[in-house]
Amino acid sequence: MSNDQTRENAQQRLLHGEQVVAKHVKSAWAGFTDFALRDNVLEVAVGLMIAAAFTTIVDSFVSDLLLPPISLLPFMSHRNLPQKFVVLKRGENGTHYNTLKQAQEDGAVTMNYGMFLDHFINFIGLGFVLYGVAQFYSFVSKDSIIKYTVRCYACRKEISAKAKRCAFCTSWQDQREERETSAL
Repeated sequence: MSNDQTRENAQQRLLHGEQVVAKHVKSAWAGFTDFALRDNVLEVAVGLMIAAAFTTIVDSFVSDLLLPPISLLPFMSHRNLPQKFVVLKRGENGTHYNTLKQAQEDGAVTMNYGMFLDHFINFIGLGFVLYGVAQFYSFVSKDSIIKYTVRCYACRKEISAKAKRCAFCTSWQDQREERETSAL
């Protein structure tokens, strides 16, 4: 083969390789846009952003409005609650610790029951607030967020309280199969 034929053959291979790469890039881009720009993906993304904003609002409601009156109760000191701890093993210096930070800096092993109680109270408060929001939504829209369930009498699976038949075993929930039927 001559140098001209070799160059021409190499150019054809390069052109073919360029076309193959371009085809794969276009295919990958089309697949990505089909995936990323689907209606349900965008709905989920918007829903997650709204949920994050809503979580911030509800968390602020619980910590800024709901918990301060609770901290006024005689047996609760919510302002200092996260700082409550018990020293299980003293650190290097072995001195008395006034704050949790001092104990942690000294290397003491602590049981931080105050933080646990603080998080638990926040969780309970958040749960009550979200339940109230769900009840308010069902009052305003006549559509319930809370789906009430019962156990199927036949298969014991959880099904909607409004179901007439079990989705798992197809038995009637009014137990009509159990009633005696007579042709007479």
